[in-house]
Amino acid sequence: MDPVTAAPPADWPTTEAQARAVQDALRTRVILDEDGPPPGQGLVAGVDVAYDDERDLVVAAAVVLDAGTLEVAEESTAVARISFPYVPGLLAFREIPAVLAALGALRTPPDLVVCDGYGRAHPRRFGLAAHLGVLTGLPSLGVAKNPFTFSYEDPAAARGSVAALVDGGEEVGRAVRTQDGVKPVFVSTGHRVSLANACAHTLALSPHYRLPETTRRADSLCRRALTQVLASS
Repeated sequence: MDPVTAAPPADWPTTEAQARAVQDALRTRVILDEDGPPPGQGLVAGVDVAYDDERDLVVAAAVVLDAGTLEVAEESTAVARISFPYVPGLLAFREIPAVLAALGALRTPPDLVVCDGYGRAHPRRFGLAAHLGVLTGLPSLGVAKNPFTFSYEDPAAARGSVAALVDGGEEVGRAVRTQDGVKPVFVSTGHRVSLANACAHTLALSPHYRLPETTRRADSLCRRALTQVLASS
């Protein structure tokens, strides 16, 4: 499976000021008052990216799982030139062209997208999961490996325990213990999914490991695809 080639739209931001203006405009379109699809049903896509900074390449993977069985239903990859500088809080502008191309290559749109990163748990309340959700219209959520700069109380040790992820007194996500005694992951809504449902999806997708199967499979696929791209270049 060769990655599709992606390119940013002609009006894609190239400066920090332009990107922040886009965030401000798109953030008003985020929908937070929908529950989203029920956990354990339908098709759930995990997306992730791998970089080769020396060649200014980013490879994205989309892996679709049957939410009930966690079996792979479909997968796709895309490669793009990195078209935006590294700026904390604006990483979505480096990744989204390739991620959109990978999602667009799927035969069947998923019912939910799980991002390896943040949604509302973002300094401007508009991380990758929110950005991707608004652009695609798909329900989306973010599952991050660390709490960024936000604070939280350590949840109880048992699988399924949660604690609020807080910024300035506002709950922007939750720390979720996906396995007994294992470091939590950090879940936030992106678009058209409630926070409670986002946590439930995360647990349903993580029966054996700390990270959801969507993230694990997408991470593996994008790394393999990057190796393939580099070998053929």
